[in-house]
Amino acid sequence: MNIVSLFSGAGGLDLGMVQAGNSIIWANDVDADAVATYRQNIGQHIVLDDIRNICIDDIPQCDVVIGGFPCQGFSLANLRRTVNDERNTLYHFFCNVVEAKQPKYFIAENVKGILSLGKGEVIKAIIQNFADLGYHVQLHQVNMADYGVPQIRQRVIIVGERLDVFQHIQFHFPSPTHGKGDGCRPWVSIREAIGHFPDPDQPNDVPNHTYSAYKVVFRDFTAHRMTDPDKPSPTILARGNGKGGVCAIPHYNGMRRLSVRESAAVQSFPDDFVFLGSRTATYRQIGNAVPPLFARRLGEELKRIETTLSQ
Repeated sequence: MNIVSLFSGAGGLDLGMVQAGNSIIWANDVDADAVATYRQNIGQHIVLDDIRNICIDDIPQCDVVIGGFPCQGFSLANLRRTVNDERNTLYHFFCNVVEAKQPKYFIAENVKGILSLGKGEVIKAIIQNFADLGYHVQLHQVNMADYGVPQIRQRVIIVGERLDVFQHIQFHFPSPTHGKGDGCRPWVSIREAIGHFPDPDQPNDVPNHTYSAYKVVFRDFTAHRMTDPDKPSPTILARGNGKGGVCAIPHYNGMRRLSVRESAAVQSFPDDFVFLGSRTATYRQIGNAVPPLFARRLGEELKRIETTLSQ
């Protein structure tokens, strides 16, 4: 399917869609480093600009609109979040594009904090907004570890199916492949994901295999708990050495934080996917991304539907 990507970041969601056989025909993000990374690895079709400056008429017609609208205002880590946080209104731009382009499907990703914001009233309003545009809406809370991603990462996925398409064929949300379910494989451990990398303190030619000199201090917080080598990683977060303080995931050796390359592997990016920008910028891009391995599962379902509709 032909896909328009909003709030694309470094392209984790887009990469999975492409790996599944779909085409990203237009993308947008406001982060210059993320856009540079996207162009390096995925394509030149991404536009660097604030989406509020984009004329919707300049966005091409498409089969699908995807994107993870900014989540800082929804995050459980933001203790001062409010219903009126201006960052929460950016989903309206996503809504406007869906209204204008009337794609067969849309897929939106966000943090699980969106479910409890305003005591659940915000997510109800978002679902109703999309329903009013003529879409059947699915809401799924997923743990990426259940899909083979070596990381405990709770996220919310909103899938919209245009009603005339929904009447003929339905989007089947992918079932978990890992975890405790019947027929599921064990979760992928962080050691399985990153154990093949050399010591970053020794000479090597692995791209992005450097880490910030941040003293690891263990305490009861997601980014400062000990990492068990035989379990999935804690959630890879977007905050680095800049705004909001450091949220460093420790390596399971307990001596340092994960390198940029190791963080990317935990997010299921291929080892040859190169991130551009400062070290802080690369950590941020990775933490903001949708794991491509999970995105590919969503893309495979779109590909199945596209094949069925063309028969």
